[in-house]
Amino acid sequence: MEPGQGTVTFGSWIRRPENVNLAVLGRSSKKKGPAAPSVLEIFSFDPETTSLSTSPQVCFSDTLHDMSFKLSLFRHGDTLFCFYVFETDGELVTIAVHPSGDDFVCSSTKGGCKLFELHGQETNLKLLAKELPPLQDVGPQTCMAFSVDGSRFATGGVDGRLRILEWPSLRIILDEPKAHKSVRDMDFSLDSEFLASTSTDGSARIWKAEDGSPVVSLTRNANEKIELCRFSKDGTKPFLFCAVQKGDKAVTAVYDISTWNKIGFKRLLRKPASIMSISLDGKYLALGSKDGDVCVAEVNKMEVSHLSKRLHLGTPITSLEFCPSQRVVLTTSDEWGAVVTKLNVPADWKEWQIYLLLVGLFLASAVAFYLFFQKSDSFWNVPSRRDQPGRQFEILDPQYSEDAFGPVDM
Repeated sequence: MEPGQGTVTFGSWIRRPENVNLAVLGRSSKKKGPAAPSVLEIFSFDPETTSLSTSPQVCFSDTLHDMSFKLSLFRHGDTLFCFYVFETDGELVTIAVHPSGDDFVCSSTKGGCKLFELHGQETNLKLLAKELPPLQDVGPQTCMAFSVDGSRFATGGVDGRLRILEWPSLRIILDEPKAHKSVRDMDFSLDSEFLASTSTDGSARIWKAEDGSPVVSLTRNANEKIELCRFSKDGTKPFLFCAVQKGDKAVTAVYDISTWNKIGFKRLLRKPASIMSISLDGKYLALGSKDGDVCVAEVNKMEVSHLSKRLHLGTPITSLEFCPSQRVVLTTSDEWGAVVTKLNVPADWKEWQIYLLLVGLFLASAVAFYLFFQKSDSFWNVPSRRDQPGRQFEILDPQYSEDAFGPVDM
């Protein structure tokens, strides 16, 4: 199967330690059967053009028999492109990338989950594939997530089974077969203390990530279905955002995680959402609709800052994720593949810009003080003694002396 062919099933960013961002895409062949394997692609991201690498050329090919997939590397100009072909008739379902950018886990409809370890620099990437014994033959996982600190890994299956594992030891913390009817979405809190999960039946539950104990089921009205969930990530507002279908209206509800009570809701996307995401710094919340629209809201104001209509025209957005270091989102859909979109939001201050501003303020203050000194009255602009004209002082009264107050009787 040639690169770029097939249906894109998911997309995610990989933040590498060398401050380089990669994008990983999963594809399923348009042809069904064992002769049409699924494909895993890794692209380099160019922040200058806000685009992924294209038109790769093959420069290396090999087969890893023990893991039953083929590895090929491509280069286009100075950009490296990696292409992994799974020798399986199962389709790729979802992916979770470790915060370090060194590991990611893929789930398929057959074969359970596989772990991939990235090694080397951008121009010399190497991939090591490993089996995950606790997650072999577990069936398709609809969603997976790493905790913010990277110490926990959670998976939720089509069968409603929820698992929380310690990472990287893979010690099982929670294995709940009947957590939900079928797991719809999940997310870890900023402090990695809680895991929120939602179900296809509209319910949502909170779990303690440390020991897997259930905390609470979120309250909802009879006509409400909680579909998606994301914890706030700015470190100041302890909230849980949920995409809720309220009758025929789609709203974004906000829960206070200190009490787990709903404190309000806002109509942001104004149509049913298929995916939800939040930026790493917690400043922006994004929603993708079931007909291809994307809206991005500023969390502080809960107002839409960016709206892309018909980005994936008529097709549900299957994945939506913020770039780790740019105001850019990566979206995918079965019909339109992967799309990289630069957000129309105010640019963030960079560190060198802050220092430049401080230096500018200091210089402006110095200039202002100098001008004030030059134009001020005699109190601030006292002429030097040698510039003063000679004057003759005459003591009118002998009783006056240099001591104007006279001797002080202590």
